[in-house]
Amino acid sequence: MTERLEFTSTEKEQALKLYQHIREQIASTLLPDDEQRMRRYLLSTIEQCQVSRNIFGLNPILLAFQTAQLIVDEIGLRRDGVLSVLLRPSIEQGFLSIEEVRQQYGESVASILHGLQRIQELYEKNPIVETENFRNLLLSFAEDMRVILIMIADRVNLMRQIRDTKQYDAQHEVSQEAAYLYAPLAHKLGLYKLKSELEDLSLKYLEHDAYYHIKEKLSETKKSRDAYIEQFIKPISERLTEAGLHFHIKGRTKSIHSIWQKMKKQKCPFEGVYDLFAIRIIIDSAHDEQNEKEMHRHEAMQCWQAFAIITSMYQPNPKRLRDWLSVPKSNGYESLHITVLGPEKKWVEVQIRTERMDEIAERGIAAHWRYKGVKSESGLDEWLTNIRSMLETSDGLDAMDQFKMDLYEDEVFVFTPKGDLFKFPKGATVLDFAYHIHSKIGNACVGARINNKVVTIRQQLQSGDQVEIMTSSSQKPRQEWMTIVKTSRAKSKIRLALKETQVKEGLFAKEMLERKFKNKKLELDEPTMQHLIKKMGFKEVSDFYRQIASGELDVNTVIDRYIEIQQGDGPTTGNNLAESAANFVLDESRLPKEHIDEDVLVIDRNLKGVDYQLARCCQPIYGDKIFGFVTVSGGIKIHRDDCPNAPELKKRFGYRIVKAKWSGKGSSQYEITLRVIGNDDIGIVNNLTSIISREEKLILRSINIDSHDGLFSGNLTIMLDDTNRMESLIKKLRTVKGVKQVVRL
Repeated sequence: MTERLEFTSTEKEQALKLYQHIREQIASTLLPDDEQRMRRYLLSTIEQCQVSRNIFGLNPILLAFQTAQLIVDEIGLRRDGVLSVLLRPSIEQGFLSIEEVRQQYGESVASILHGLQRIQELYEKNPIVETENFRNLLLSFAEDMRVILIMIADRVNLMRQIRDTKQYDAQHEVSQEAAYLYAPLAHKLGLYKLKSELEDLSLKYLEHDAYYHIKEKLSETKKSRDAYIEQFIKPISERLTEAGLHFHIKGRTKSIHSIWQKMKKQKCPFEGVYDLFAIRIIIDSAHDEQNEKEMHRHEAMQCWQAFAIITSMYQPNPKRLRDWLSVPKSNGYESLHITVLGPEKKWVEVQIRTERMDEIAERGIAAHWRYKGVKSESGLDEWLTNIRSMLETSDGLDAMDQFKMDLYEDEVFVFTPKGDLFKFPKGATVLDFAYHIHSKIGNACVGARINNKVVTIRQQLQSGDQVEIMTSSSQKPRQEWMTIVKTSRAKSKIRLALKETQVKEGLFAKEMLERKFKNKKLELDEPTMQHLIKKMGFKEVSDFYRQIASGELDVNTVIDRYIEIQQGDGPTTGNNLAESAANFVLDESRLPKEHIDEDVLVIDRNLKGVDYQLARCCQPIYGDKIFGFVTVSGGIKIHRDDCPNAPELKKRFGYRIVKAKWSGKGSSQYEITLRVIGNDDIGIVNNLTSIISREEKLILRSINIDSHDGLFSGNLTIMLDDTNRMESLIKKLRTVKGVKQVVRL
C-alpha cells in the first residue's frame, strides 16, 4: 500500500538545495513566468499532499528533483526537460492534465509528458521488457528524443535510491528492467557513464555476492590502480614520442559488470580475467583525403609501428591479437588489439587506432554498438548516431528542443489481446497478422477487432494497435488475397493453401471422372488420358481437373473425346497387340536417309572413350528422353529433355548440344528424387517406406521429411532401373492414404 506524502525536514532540505542548483543551470532558458508558476505548483502539491510515496516509500517530488539534476548535469537537458520531470508525478497520479500543462508551459513540455504517458500505457500492455522488439517499440513510441533520455535518467536515479529498501521483489524487478532495457538504451545513446552505472547497480541488486566479491578484489588494489596505469603508460608514451608519433592515450579499469561478464564467459575466477586494465592509444594521423588508398596505408603503418614498440616493451599474448587493420570488420571498424603482460605480471589490453578509425568506431553508423555486441538495426543506429553527436556538442544541446525523430518509418509494432508483441513492415494488414499467428487462423480470417473496433482483412496495422482476429469456418483463401498481404510469410502460406485447395478439387474431379468411366463400363488408361489432356490444350493436369470440378468442362464431353482418341490412335501391329519395347528391332532400311546419318550418342554402361556423366539437376534414368551437353572440360553431361535447365542450355549453347539415346535395355540402377506432399498423419512415413522396401531392385538412399501446419513434405532419393519402375512406384505411393501429391524432381 502506498504511503501519503509528507516531507521530512531532511527531504525539504535536499529538495531546496537541488532546486537552487537546477535553477542556476537552466536560468537562461526559463521563460518569465516559469519559476513563479512552478514554485506555486510545487508548494500546492506539497501542502495538499496530492501525490503518494511509491512502493519503496520514496518521495516522488524529491525523486523528480534528483532526476532533474541528473538530466541537467549528465545529459545537458534544459527548461523543457526539467519542467517535464518535475510535473510528471502529478500527471501520473491524475492531479494534473496534459492539456493544463500545454496551456501553462507550452507545447514542448506537453509533448514530452505525452510521450512519457504513452510509455506508461505501453508498460501496462506488455510488462515483459527483455526483448529487442520492446526496446525498439519504446523508441518508436517516444516521438521526442528527450522522453527516452528522461526515462534513462529516472531509472538511474531510482536505482541509486533503492539501495537500502526492504522491498526486495520490487527492487529485483526494477533491476531486471535496468539490465534488459535501460542499460542497452543508454549504451545506444552513447551515455556510457549512465550505462555502466545501471549495469553495476543491477548486478549489485540481482547478484549481490558476485558484485561484492569483485568489488573487494578491486578494492585490494584501489590505491595502486591509477598509479599502475600511469606506470604502464609513461614508458610507452616516451617511446612513441621518440618515434615521432603524435598521439594521446586513454586508460581505465573495467567496470564491475564488465569484469563479471568476462568471468562468466571465460569461466574463470577474478584473477583469470586478462584485460582488467584497458589502454587506448589514438594516433593523431594527418591524412590526405584526396588519396584514400595512400591514407589507409600510412595509417596502418603508424599503427603497426606503435604495435611493434609496445610489444617490444611488454610480452604480448599472441592468442589475444585482433587485427582489424588488414581486414576491417564488416561494419567498417578498424583497430589493432593486443593484450600484453605489464608490470607486476598483470595483463593489460591495448587498442591502437588513428583519429579517423576512432571516429568511425565511436560515431560510424552502427559500428560502435555492434562492436560492443548490442544488436540493433541500421535505421535505429543512424538515428542514435545523430543523437550521440548532438549530445557531445553544445550546439546540439541548444537544438535539442527542435529535434524530432522519424524512427521506424518502415515498421509497425502491434499487440495480441494477451499482450504479445509482433513487428511487421509498414503497410502490413490484418491478414498478415492472422497468418503470422497460424496458417489455420489466416485461412479462416474474415476480419479483426483493432482496439475493439471491427475492421476488414484489408485494414493496415498501426504501431500500438491491439489486434484480435475474427474467423469463420466457411472462409477459404482466395487468389486476390495475394494482393492484400505485405509479408512474404503470409504470401507463401496463401500460395500453399491455394495449392492444397487445387489438389483437393483435383482429387474430387478425378474420382468423379473415374466413376463416370466405370458407369459406362470403360477402362481408364492413364497414358491415353494424359494424351487427351494435352490435346485439349491444358499445360497442367491440375487445370484440367479444376475445370471439371468447377463445371467449366463437361464430363461427358471428356469421355467422348477419350473414346475418339482411344479408337483413332490404337496400336497398328498385325495382331493389334502392343509388343514390349525390349523385343522391338529397328529396321534401318525403312528410315529416311537423313535419320541414319545423324550423330546420336548411345548411352550404355559399357560405353568407352567418352567422358560422360548424368546431370544432377534432373537425374535422368533409363527410358527418359535425353540429350547431351558438351561441358567446358570436354566431358558430356546427360540431361532429360524436360530438365529445368534445358531451355536455357539450348537457347544459349545450341552448338554444344548432342543428341542422345539409351542403349537397347537398361542394366544399371539410377538415382531419382521424388517429392511427396500429404497430411501429417501418424504412420504415413512408415507406409511410404514399406511400399519401397517391398519392391524388388529398389533401394531407398535417403529420406528428408519436414512437417508444418498439419502437412508434411519430403524428398525420397531412390535407386531404380528405368522409367517404367519409376511410374509404377509413383502410382503406388499415390494410393497411400493422406498422400496428396507425388512428383519427380
